[in-house]
Amino acid sequence: MRVWGHPRELHLEGVLDVRAAADVRLALHDALDNGDGDLILDLTRMSALDTTGLGLIVGAHRRAGRCERRLVLTGVNPDVYRVLVLTRLHRILTLRQPTAA
Repeated sequence: MRVWGHPRELHLEGVLDVRAAADVRLALHDALDNGDGDLILDLTRMSALDTTGLGLIVGAHRRAGRCERRLVLTGVNPDVYRVLVLTRLHRILTLRQPTAA
């Protein structure tokens, strides 16, 4: 898993699973604690996630609320979206598809 960006926008590439969770959690917490406004989490290059990854995103969503920010997921691929629908997290999380350039 590769994570890059800044306190207003992070990008994930690879599989968000138990092996990647610690590094991604650290990057999310740092971005949420040191930025302002919406935090865009670009998942365009993320291929899959497991239950640990789901929990990490939900935890970041809650932390964003405590920081008076909003976590916005963008670039959600169909496989990840299907998981969000099955778990009904698509009703809680803010999802936005990227705009065409």
